[in-house]
Amino acid sequence: MAQFEPVKDEIAKHGSLLFIAAQKRGGMIADPEKFLQEHPAPAPFLLDEDRAVTKAYGVYKALGIDSVNIARPATFVVQQSGAISFLYLGNNQLDRASIDQVMFAFRQAK
Repeated sequence: MAQFEPVKDEIAKHGSLLFIAAQKRGGMIADPEKFLQEHPAPAPFLLDEDRAVTKAYGVYKALGIDSVNIARPATFVVQQSGAISFLYLGNNQLDRASIDQVMFAFRQAK
């Protein structure tokens, strides 16, 4: 999330940014509300507690070596028409799209 802080104004001029985490509020292992209080997100943050969004977008992962009942890291650039113009789906919980990749796709989509 922090990597988007320097570009949040550019994104806001032409679109919007939304973070989604497949987590429960007040989780035993990770408490996303506490984390967000300590590290505010540069954009709205949705907790997908029932995994409906992550399942709908095909990034839900029931079981893996590095995860249980969570989403694979994914980044989407969605055009105003609803078409997905960029999708990065991580291979593991640490694999994320670079900010350069995301911003290139964002700039191309507008």
